[in-house]
Amino acid sequence: MKSNQIREAFTSFFAERDHEVRPSASLIPVDPTLLMTNAGMVPFKPYFLGEEDPPWDRAVSVQKCVRTVDIDIIGTTKRHLSFFEMLGNFSFGDYFKEKAIPWGYEFCTEVLGLDPERMWYTVHETDDEAEAIWIDDVGVPAERVQRGGKDNFWQMGVPGPCGPSSEIFWDRGPEFGAEGGPIGGDEDRYIEIWNLVFMQNIQDEPYHVVGDLPAKNIDTGMGLDRIAAVLQDVPSVFDIDTTSHVLGAAEAYTGLEYGAGEGSDVSLRILADHGRTVTFLIGDGVIPSNDGRGYVLRRVLRRAVRHAWQYGGSGLVMSRLIEATVEAMSDGYPDLEERKDFILDVVTREEEKFRKTLDSGHQLLDTELTDETSRLSGSIAFKLHDTYGFPIDLTKEIAAERGVDVDVAEFESQMQAQRERARAAWKGVETIEAAEVYRDVIDHHGLTEFVGYDFETSDGSILSMVLDGEVVDSAEEGQVVELFLDKTPFYAEAGGQVGDSGLIETDTGTAVVSDTRHVIQGLHGHSARVIKGRLAVGQPARATIDSPRREAIRKSHTGTHVLHWALRDVLGDHANQAGSLVEPGRLRFDFSHFSQVPREDLAVIEGEVNERLVENSRVTTIETTKDQAEEMGAIAFFGDKYGERVRVVQVGEFSTEFCGGTHTSTAGQVGPLILTSESSIGSNLRRVEALTGMSAYSHLVEVRQALANTGGLLKAPPAEVPARVDALLERVAGLEEQLDAIHSQRRSSLADELAAKAGQVGDFRLVVDSAGELGGNELRQLGLGVREKLSGPGLIVLGATADGKGSLIGVASKELVEQGVSAGEVIAKAAGVLGGGGSRDPELAQAGGPHGDRMNEALDLVRAEAESALGNL
Repeated sequence: MKSNQIREAFTSFFAERDHEVRPSASLIPVDPTLLMTNAGMVPFKPYFLGEEDPPWDRAVSVQKCVRTVDIDIIGTTKRHLSFFEMLGNFSFGDYFKEKAIPWGYEFCTEVLGLDPERMWYTVHETDDEAEAIWIDDVGVPAERVQRGGKDNFWQMGVPGPCGPSSEIFWDRGPEFGAEGGPIGGDEDRYIEIWNLVFMQNIQDEPYHVVGDLPAKNIDTGMGLDRIAAVLQDVPSVFDIDTTSHVLGAAEAYTGLEYGAGEGSDVSLRILADHGRTVTFLIGDGVIPSNDGRGYVLRRVLRRAVRHAWQYGGSGLVMSRLIEATVEAMSDGYPDLEERKDFILDVVTREEEKFRKTLDSGHQLLDTELTDETSRLSGSIAFKLHDTYGFPIDLTKEIAAERGVDVDVAEFESQMQAQRERARAAWKGVETIEAAEVYRDVIDHHGLTEFVGYDFETSDGSILSMVLDGEVVDSAEEGQVVELFLDKTPFYAEAGGQVGDSGLIETDTGTAVVSDTRHVIQGLHGHSARVIKGRLAVGQPARATIDSPRREAIRKSHTGTHVLHWALRDVLGDHANQAGSLVEPGRLRFDFSHFSQVPREDLAVIEGEVNERLVENSRVTTIETTKDQAEEMGAIAFFGDKYGERVRVVQVGEFSTEFCGGTHTSTAGQVGPLILTSESSIGSNLRRVEALTGMSAYSHLVEVRQALANTGGLLKAPPAEVPARVDALLERVAGLEEQLDAIHSQRRSSLADELAAKAGQVGDFRLVVDSAGELGGNELRQLGLGVREKLSGPGLIVLGATADGKGSLIGVASKELVEQGVSAGEVIAKAAGVLGGGGSRDPELAQAGGPHGDRMNEALDLVRAEAESALGNL
């Protein structure tokens, strides 16, 4: 079976058993506890947690995954991959072990045709039920079922769902190692092909179970690459139809032959694996950067480039690996072909940038990693990162190849902050304890009914309130609490749009809401200060948003959609949203792009936006299924969370986006949109800021008034101001040239006078004098001029004052410097008299301080120092 056939067989098998076939989710998860989608169950986690109601009882998917926690061993074994596909079937409170286990056996033996005599099974050491199903219901030999410990308890390494598991193994035969089964035998002989997880618990840290999930669930995972290796009867996952194609491209580039030697085989496996990982990450919108998932991508890409570089090869390597990956994988993932040009553009830029410093960085490492070196300093690691673009992990890997450790602590102190590597920090609610408080609100009262799309005021009741992380029954005047209502018109911050503010009133008190947020998806927390009386749980309450503020926010949000359309229209479809902030009267929009946007392009973008706004197209919103929205061409953004029912916002016929925010009824209501800035916020990330509505109009009025005032000063109408300013600048430049010529002539004359007054100390000339009022640069030019006019070698020290400060310049001829005289040392003590310091250059030294009134004293000290220095020669 080819990989595509396996995918089709798996989804068809479970579709026939009433499973909803789900497409692969993005590698960029909406789950804030994860950096990457690293398991097949990640898109279904809210259903397992009970945070959302699943739209189906059963589902099946083929999920693309990236896992880089163990990236250092990728390539060193034939089993590990950083990119892989997981075949999975899922049950949300429907069937459990009694169906999952028999179906697993049936698919393996009857669909895939695996020989039951070569299959083994493991269960958790406490799971009598699973063992009984395997032996009594399925009928496998009891001696083929083994009990395991932690390996048979599934968890993701972060807070979330977990549970015991049962694994199916394939016996590759005695030529691959000792017998004994999965537990006790050789791991190269017995390979896991399917993990059946009985999701019934929740943990707050790895292996620390804190309770049961709301319902018993099934989550299974079969690695497509591993089962393909079994079915295609090849030695490893690097020999299957998809991966071997990419490995072949690596062979062609490097000139190496896979199997010729372990050292070169490691590099070829790294290139094959990392080529796939890079392709899929960029295809899903990840851009190389210095933090988060962008850092992971950069590290993987540069690791591959380094391994290719050490074997030579003509041209760039990553583009060849991407081409091969798209050829091998686009049947299963057609979007790869659509995004290929963008992916190639990103990797080409990144590889070219890294290759410029790779050779010199490696030379530095080779110099430092001598036979006597046992530890590489953190300062060198930092220099490699900062100057040569070596991720610290790449430096550690290269050093480890030589048996050398890296002082990571020193590196991190120089970076001033630890970088987030393979795991994302918890970015959700503040603590696990706080999360439990909010879940308790959901358990007792359910989610918030949001009515803010249609109403700005609503009547409801106070369900709960939280003060300093604890549930309370009431709040008094002056206290700040988080209020939870059964229904609310307040929009909770999401999708870049800030939360609403306003009032919540009861018969006994009033609270001012300053912000609204999703403490847990679907539960609106109103941050409020009681300004009058007392509020209590259970009271009827009227909630009213700040209507003018909401209207200004609407204008900015609709403006953001139109701006996004214009950016993609002018710059290209790669200009995907990477973040946004939508506030009253202003917006900020982050997007993927490789370079500064030229001023001319910004003008075109702004023009297109306002042209669309003037057209005053209708803004419509519809609710539909996620699949139908994607068929409509709606654009979705990573970091935003979408359920199976989604809201789509359309502006005219040119912009269609997933969006849960609030919008104007027509595009024209946005008013003008004025771009105010464009800047870089990271590698391959840009940011534009803009004003909308009356804020934009006020800005235009200010600019117009400033232009009119300037015109008044120039006695010119506004339209002629640029030409008049150009003429003035040209005139100023001419006058500055004339002034420079006058100053140069004056310095030359002064240099002649000072040179003529030079004294004689032994065989050398000495000038110590005041030059009057001069700036530092003019004083320097004068000192050099005096040296040129001296009749022989000598030493010149000049002093000058300006704005109360004193400056000194010391100039020594080369002959004096060769005999040990230093201009810097001669003026050092005098600089102290002026209250400052200076440079120590022996030939040309400058110094100064705030006490210009002590210049005569300083020059007297310099004269004594100079005469002493020359008299000793």
